[in-house]
Amino acid sequence: MIKKQLSLLAELSKVKITFAVALTTIAGYLLAKGQFDAGLILPTVGIFILACGSSALNHFQDSDRDGLMKRTQNRPIPSGRISRTNTLLIAILFSVLGSALIYIGSDFVGMQLGLLALVWYNGIYTPMKRKSAFAVIPGSVIGAIPPVVGWVAGGGNVFDPQALILAFFFFIWQVPHFWLLMLKYGNEYVEAGYPSITQLYDEAQIRHITFLWTFATAVTALMIPLFGLIHTTSITLVILASVFWLVAIFSGLLRKQKTIFNPFYYFMRINYFVLVMIIALSVDALIK
Repeated sequence: MIKKQLSLLAELSKVKITFAVALTTIAGYLLAKGQFDAGLILPTVGIFILACGSSALNHFQDSDRDGLMKRTQNRPIPSGRISRTNTLLIAILFSVLGSALIYIGSDFVGMQLGLLALVWYNGIYTPMKRKSAFAVIPGSVIGAIPPVVGWVAGGGNVFDPQALILAFFFFIWQVPHFWLLMLKYGNEYVEAGYPSITQLYDEAQIRHITFLWTFATAVTALMIPLFGLIHTTSITLVILASVFWLVAIFSGLLRKQKTIFNPFYYFMRINYFVLVMIIALSVDALIK
């Protein structure tokens, strides 16, 4: 029974996504502070729990459409494993607890940033994606906020140029990340009543646009050392190698497909790239 309840909470919290959010918070903290210490714990746990609350609230908001898509029809609410009311209560509890931990572990600015991410995701992006196929572009602001929360908790200023370029990197990579999902699940989104870029562009056009956004992600990654966030030659070389690898892989999107196009292949590789970037930034902060 307990195992099922924990599994249900993990689904509501979208733990794979919220864990990644926590990793970006850790990277931001280490870059600002330059060391692991106890001050890292509360803001990281806080942003994780707040993100869990935001995810649960998203389940509540999207429950009417989730049951219409094969990819989401087995989520907790449409599958009948939890009521909308209980989901909302969990979302509120997690959001309050997460905000309090960020405030205690950081400051009022850190808490404001965390709440901004929640408001942006649940109050702006979630309703907007029902109206516009391009909602992901403003929606990607959400991913830019957690590393800045970590930066502020580590003693940095929210308007530091290093914090802004860090936020910009974590903003821009999410656009190709999401549009690759659209290539894979676009028809399901349309059937559920969501506008999709697959209604506006054909597959070849979306592949070309996705490459441009990915190339922009690579350029932004190269800007990170220029803003003084990287201090060691070895990590700089890792970033350079990762950028060239990313562009080489995604150049395949520009070529005529001789076999069935698999967007998930590219989806996973841009995720690998961002994971390498998070690790590289964190390691450099510790060894500089």
